[in-house]
Amino acid sequence: MYTPDQCHDAIDGIDAYAKRARAGDEAAVNQLYDRLYPTVLRIVRAHQPLQTSEEDLVQMVFIKAFTKLEQFSGTVPFEHWIARIAVNTCLKQLNHERVRRELRWVDLTEQEERVVRTLAATRDDLPVSETVAARELVSKLLGHLSPADRLVVTLLHLEGRSVQEVSQLTGWSRPLVKVRAFRARRRMKHLLNQLLCDAS
Repeated sequence: MYTPDQCHDAIDGIDAYAKRARAGDEAAVNQLYDRLYPTVLRIVRAHQPLQTSEEDLVQMVFIKAFTKLEQFSGTVPFEHWIARIAVNTCLKQLNHERVRRELRWVDLTEQEERVVRTLAATRDDLPVSETVAARELVSKLLGHLSPADRLVVTLLHLEGRSVQEVSQLTGWSRPLVKVRAFRARRRMKHLLNQLLCDAS
């Protein structure tokens, strides 16, 4: 676990590499790539579109960042700047792949069907043996949201970020983040209710 001072030193180090990279230092570009790769990969995995590989998306993020280095003003840490590029790249790709169709009973695996039947039959918590299928079901429900709704649910509810953090990452106002989160939860509930009706 890093102390606050170590975190500040790490950020300062990355920002120093960013300044050198802007001046054309190839070694600094390589250092930035190595240091920020885990951060970008984590963001991509959390927001990955269904039809694009995570490695392709990571490369897209770094290409965008390194070709726009002159746009980095230095008013925010470089790591925050590239995180925003990563989120926006995933969101743009999600929009590109956007397919809106209803989730049907036949789309579910046997394990996911069991989860839905259990939810329809009882108010008890799911057995531990069904948690993997439940996560997969949530993933399918997310896949049927619009890209913006999927993003806000992932950031707020799966990653546990605050409304303020989501606002900073996406560029949306805080009221807009709250409205989109409410709408996304309502849409997921509607999809689940449809499946519960099919199960009964």
